[in-house]
This record gives sequence, C-alpha cells and structure tokens, in this order.
Amino acid sequence: MFYRRKIILSLFQLCNGNVEKTKLQKLLFLYSQRKRESEYDFVPYKFGCYSYSAHADLVTMVKKEFLSESERGYSKIDPKDYLPTLKPKDRELLTETIDSYGNMASEALIRHTYINFPYYAINSTISERILNEEYYNRVLNTIPNQNEKSVFTIGYEGVSLEKYLNKLVKNNIKLLVDVRKNPLSMKYGFSKTLLKRFCESLGIKYIHIPEVGINSNKRQTLEKQEDYDILFESYKKTTLKETSTQQQEIINLLNEYNRIALTCFESNICQCHRLPLAESLKSIESDLVVEHI
Repeated sequence: MFYRRKIILSLFQLCNGNVEKTKLQKLLFLYSQRKRESEYDFVPYKFGCYSYSAHADLVTMVKKEFLSESERGYSKIDPKDYLPTLKPKDRELLTETIDSYGNMASEALIRHTYINFPYYAINSTISERILNEEYYNRVLNTIPNQNEKSVFTIGYEGVSLEKYLNKLVKNNIKLLVDVRKNPLSMKYGFSKTLLKRFCESLGIKYIHIPEVGINSNKRQTLEKQEDYDILFESYKKTTLKETSTQQQEIINLLNEYNRIALTCFESNICQCHRLPLAESLKSIESDLVVEHI
C-alpha cells in the first residue's frame, strides 16, 4: 500500500473511524501544513483547500474495501491498525493535528482554514457567508490579479497535479493550451480528460492543439542536450513551418484570454518544444511576453 494512504487510514483511526468529506480534506490540509514535504498538495477549490489526489486515493480505498462511503463522509472498515506503520514524526504531527482540530465542527474548521490560509479560499462559494468583512477582504486581496498579456510555458515533470495547478492559478492564467501530440500520461491528472476537468474546476479553460506537438517516437533516443537541439532544429524546419494556422490560433487565443500557458511534460524548457514554439509565436507578434514557470 502507498504510504500516503496509510496516512489517511491513520487519520480515520484518530477520528474514531468516521470523517465527513469536507472535514477530511481540511484535516489533511492542516496536517500537511505542519509537515514540510507532505504526501498531498492542495488547490483553492469551491469549498477551500482540496486535494484531487487525496480524493482519488479515497475512491480507490473504497473500491478495495478499506473504507466505506456515504453521502456525508467515509468510514474505515479495514480493521488493521495503521498508526504503527507511520514514521514516528508523521505519527506525531498527525496526532497533534487531530488533537487540535478533530473535534471542531465542519464549518468552524472551514472558517479556521479560510482565516489562516486565505489563498485557499479564493474560489470558495461560501467564504462571504462564513467570514466577517475583515477576513473576507483578506481573501479578496489574495486573488491573483496580474493582467498583462503574456504567454507562459509550463511542464508537469517532477511536480504534483496540485502544485502544477497552483502555478496556473497564482499566475492568473486563463487558458491552458496543451501542445502535446498525444495528451496521455501515466501520471495522475495529466491526461487530457482529467486535466481539462481539473483546470475548468478552477476557472481555467483548456484546449488541445496537437498539430504543434512532436511524435513520441522521435523522442525515444534523446540522451543529451545536443540530441534535443538536433530534434528542435528539425521541428523548426518542419512542424513550425507547417502549422502557421495553428500558431495564429494560439495568438488569437492570447488576444482573447490575455494570459495563456503552453503545456507539455518536460520541466527543463531547453528540452521541450515549448521553447521553439514560443519563439515562433514571438516572431509572429514581436512584443509578445513569454515566461517559463
């Protein structure tokens, strides 16, 4: 079993086996804030801090009958004691979290996270109702408001789904342009259908433009930077010359949405076709601002 799922099962034990859905996310979040490198990352969702990855693990644990699910929450039905399987420091942090917050009502716990971590309340549908004017204004002041017309590029290699999405949110990106030839991934959340759903749940539009991508069979033998450079020189002479229509479409989308991001896998921009594609876009619109995040 993945270690992160043992954290969730141990949390249930410390909560006498039953936890409401919204409360579970908040407790996991508060545990993650006590730990420098946590098992789960979170995004600002409609009810505050939320981990899509934790939810996916919960769905799996229900299917495997470690947990049962009701409309309001989950219950641990696996009898195994998971607390001794945790690292001592994690067990300590998790126990401290439940001791501090486990008995709080769901709305009080939501209010606590909104007050202390206002960024995660920026997409909340209930923040104005449950916060007083001072704290609600803190949330409003946390909303990213950069509006300069810009093209960003972003790779998802080496980061969680939630960290990736937070980069988009914090840079106030309005549209994600997927420039992969084949928008499938073994990494959770980054295949086309799920990525589109998760982006749009945060108010970010998604579009796939496969024509500007590179066939995966051309990437199989890349070992050093020189190999990438040769590939991208070929890409400039072929794909970029053949896709002027799609590149103009991207420029049109930029003019419509003002802040867009081109996405592919590689974290190193020098090893991804996002860089020559962005440079080609800049040759079409010379004052284009490009930023790699």
